[in-house]
Amino acid sequence: MSVHKEVKRVTTHVLQEMKLRGEKISMLTAYDYSMASIVDQSGMDIILVGDSASNVMAGHETTLPITLDQMIYHAASVIRAVNRALVVVDLPFGTYQGDSKEALRSAVRIMKEAEAHAVKLEGGREIKDSVDRILSAGIPVMGHLGLTPQSIYKFGTYTVRAKGKDEAEILIEDAKILEEAGCFALILEKVPAELAAKVAKEVTIPVIGIGAGGDIDGQVLVVHDMLGITQEFSPRFLRRYHNLYEEMSGAFKNYISDVKSGDFPNEKEQY
Repeated sequence: MSVHKEVKRVTTHVLQEMKLRGEKISMLTAYDYSMASIVDQSGMDIILVGDSASNVMAGHETTLPITLDQMIYHAASVIRAVNRALVVVDLPFGTYQGDSKEALRSAVRIMKEAEAHAVKLEGGREIKDSVDRILSAGIPVMGHLGLTPQSIYKFGTYTVRAKGKDEAEILIEDAKILEEAGCFALILEKVPAELAAKVAKEVTIPVIGIGAGGDIDGQVLVVHDMLGITQEFSPRFLRRYHNLYEEMSGAFKNYISDVKSGDFPNEKEQY
């Protein structure tokens, strides 16, 4: 008789315990069933269904065009593959800003239709009402401060945020506002390492960084970037763990030449 090994799910509570004992949190994006299955089975703590799908899956220049329906499609595909990781889904641009009732409707749709575990919102004090309302429905919320890609046209650049003293103080205040509101964790994107470390010490919730140094509670990268599928994106914070672009391109070229030469399929590869 085979013994079915119970998989221990990562929850918001588990993440809190990890921060307390100083265990780093690993987080990667995924947007489809096949990739999510591999990421989950590798032992990842959190899978982010990011609105970065707008860039890497759909080819848009920014994250702004992706819709709630499209995010739900990606999230549902990921959820069907996952047995262990906590799955967090980005609320896309225009589905929560400035209208907390709309924010709640958007979050409820993601939880019901995709069966996700949590949602992520960009911004600080300006989205507090939305965070409050979503949390009042019992939906876990992850915050996101620093470089917030949905606000790209406001900033006009993807450069490092909060380098100045005033902006740094606002970021620390916003982190505390999000913690007090009840967010279970916080993403810090492209902020100075020293500032990120300060935030991680001053809040009790896990702080996960992308381009925010190593003195925080965890790290997140976009899966297509760290695998080297995307080639044109090379920020300082990105470590490429593989060059899948070259491997895949090589495989495709070999396939083409085998088809053209008549080598594929061979005797054993037909009926």
